[in-house]
Amino acid sequence: MLHNDMLAQWDRDNFFHPSTHLAEFARGNVPQRVVTGGQGCYIEDRDGNRLLDAFAGLYCVNVGYGRPEIAQAIADQASELAYYHSYVGHGTEASITLAKMVMDRAPDHMSKVYFGLSGSDANETNIKLVWYYNNILGRPQKKKIISRWRGYHGSGLMTGSLTGLELFHKKFDLPLAQVLHTQAPDYFRRSDLGQSEAAFVAHCVADLEELIDREGADTIAAFIGEPVLGTGGIVPPPTGYWPAIQAVLDRHDILLIADEVVTGFGRLGTMFGADHYGMHPDLITIAKGLTSAYAPLSGSIVSDKMWAVLEQGTDENGPIGHGWTYSAHPIGAAAGVANLALIDTLGLVENAGSVGAYLNAKMHAALGDHPHVGDVRGEGMLCAVEFVADKDSRQFYDPSAKIGPQIAANLLEQSNVIGRAMPQGDILGFAPPFCLTRSEADHIVAAAHRAVTSVLG
Repeated sequence: MLHNDMLAQWDRDNFFHPSTHLAEFARGNVPQRVVTGGQGCYIEDRDGNRLLDAFAGLYCVNVGYGRPEIAQAIADQASELAYYHSYVGHGTEASITLAKMVMDRAPDHMSKVYFGLSGSDANETNIKLVWYYNNILGRPQKKKIISRWRGYHGSGLMTGSLTGLELFHKKFDLPLAQVLHTQAPDYFRRSDLGQSEAAFVAHCVADLEELIDREGADTIAAFIGEPVLGTGGIVPPPTGYWPAIQAVLDRHDILLIADEVVTGFGRLGTMFGADHYGMHPDLITIAKGLTSAYAPLSGSIVSDKMWAVLEQGTDENGPIGHGWTYSAHPIGAAAGVANLALIDTLGLVENAGSVGAYLNAKMHAALGDHPHVGDVRGEGMLCAVEFVADKDSRQFYDPSAKIGPQIAANLLEQSNVIGRAMPQGDILGFAPPFCLTRSEADHIVAAAHRAVTSVLG
């Protein structure tokens, strides 16, 4: 469709797009899409295309597009009070109400929630709190953070270091020295194909124990992990993984940060991934599902154990020296209140669990036996298909062939379905809104089958 304006040119001339090949975009070799509307699981662009968004933006539009309840809450808050800060005991009705709603849903041993704007800044907050905590306890050497390869925790300096993906390190002088990485719990990519799932969990535990022994437990402050690996390939943990990891952390007095930016508020069919896998975190990172991305907001949920030490620290040192101008921004908080109420009213956590299980079962039935599909996996409203050159030997494609991106592009072009070519392998990922119906799940599966058959035969 031709447009009598300069929007496309302004885009290429002025807009620095994240996670984009900048030179190719400037040359016109990266497609542009200007999104103009959305309803339910669908978005629309200015060319008149209606697309089923099977990735919910970036796994974040959990309640679906076009919810008037959230839009009205944002408008009402902006009209009444667009902004006031939350420093030195200030709050708004929206921020205080949202804090109560979050804590009503959090695991019982959690105490307070600090609000920021993005998952990245929430994890920056978490690391600062961990360091503060150990300083107050007189353990200034206990500062290193263990993350996992293939994990995603943001793209700042510390959070980009925690992220275990090469793209986020390369040429940025990352990771920083305080960050260590251990084995990803990706059973499909195990080095020993004869290894049972239980043996692989034992291998992950041994790798962590070896790292702790080498570095010294008295130097390691925390371990951070997503309940399900997200951007690293949508990888649920093998059975028994989290209880085994938790036991190691408890034995060495290492805090656990559960990064629930993707899984928080229902994506696994439970309110939190910590509930789903029996984790006992000291900090929980929240963001995307907090407002379903209708407004920017994130949070760091602090445990009872840590909160007692933070209070001690302010008794000894005065007010805690941490805060953002937009912490607990009232517009974001109003969106969060409306969003969490809507999740409850519509039963979307339960729907994510039931329709998500249906989507995964149907995807496995449709593609599990394909000669170039190595793995179909998922949990709740998360699903991924990983492609291989040879199934029996689990030989992967040369990355230069860009098999995953080809299939994602075909899915979009032929069926108007948005899936995500994941950045760490030839993996097609799905993370639809929680309001997905079974008929829409069937449409996603049929479209994925067509795209795989078209590209790989």
